[in-house]
Amino acid sequence: MSTSSELVPVPVAPVVSGGQQAAVSAGTPHVGNGLSVEVLTYGALSGSESASAAQRLYFAHQTGMRLKQVRIALNGGAVTVESGALHYLKGKIEVTNKAGGVTGALTKLVTAKLTGESAFNPTYRGTGEVVLEPSFGHFLVLRLDNEELIVDKGMFYAAESTVNVGVAMQKNISSALFGGEGLFQTSLRGSGLVVLASPVAPEEIVKYRLDNDTLQVDGNFALLRKGNVTFSVEKSTKSLFGTLTSGEGLLQTFRGTGEVWIAPTQAVYDRLETEGLAAMTQAQASSHNQAAQKQSNVFGGLLKLLD
Repeated sequence: MSTSSELVPVPVAPVVSGGQQAAVSAGTPHVGNGLSVEVLTYGALSGSESASAAQRLYFAHQTGMRLKQVRIALNGGAVTVESGALHYLKGKIEVTNKAGGVTGALTKLVTAKLTGESAFNPTYRGTGEVVLEPSFGHFLVLRLDNEELIVDKGMFYAAESTVNVGVAMQKNISSALFGGEGLFQTSLRGSGLVVLASPVAPEEIVKYRLDNDTLQVDGNFALLRKGNVTFSVEKSTKSLFGTLTSGEGLLQTFRGTGEVWIAPTQAVYDRLETEGLAAMTQAQASSHNQAAQKQSNVFGGLLKLLD
């Protein structure tokens, strides 16, 4: 198992296309079939007339948060985007949203319910620009080459129309019940560019290449996988008793040959949001207390059985 350091901050260059573009930079364009995709990054925002909004923007800027937008330049190509993600468009562009009849509509509704994605995603085709909603979140632009990418629920944002957005069913009961991802995930299959919404910055993602190898993680911070990689949930030790008393519990397990991308810092942001900074300064003690609580619950249950 090896790690890759290819995911680095994308170099930026000034935006010089039409319109007044103050304090905006663009990442290197990713060129597809009749289109290109780039992520715009805004500098300091200073246009708000609200003092409270300006205060939030100031602190966001000080911490390095930047507003971003995905811009797609169409030159005869077509792109499918998440429903409601459009911000504005320019040029001779046709919008379609095919349901495929009653059967197709029902299939899309079921798929949406299972994956957490929208049921009917519009497709934009023609010549011009499609700009998606701005966000302080992060975006990943990937290229598929006649392959399947399985991603976490809600990550899909946009893709070339040659990429099919569907459902990937978990292949075993353990991953469905204990994996934290549910019975279904989002499947992206085909060839073309894909844009994903990421919970962390690209440079914080660790990309593992597995060669008939195994990767196990304690938590729900695996973002995607591709290739011949299976997903299951396994005990941290060989025995159930050992698993319950070790404090580690069940581990998400990826086994085979392919790629798995994980976001180790995602749990940090989640804890900061729910518990505050103080919780992060006592990580070791917190882990010890959680393990002790698990052990207490186990032994308490055994004593009740023996009573």
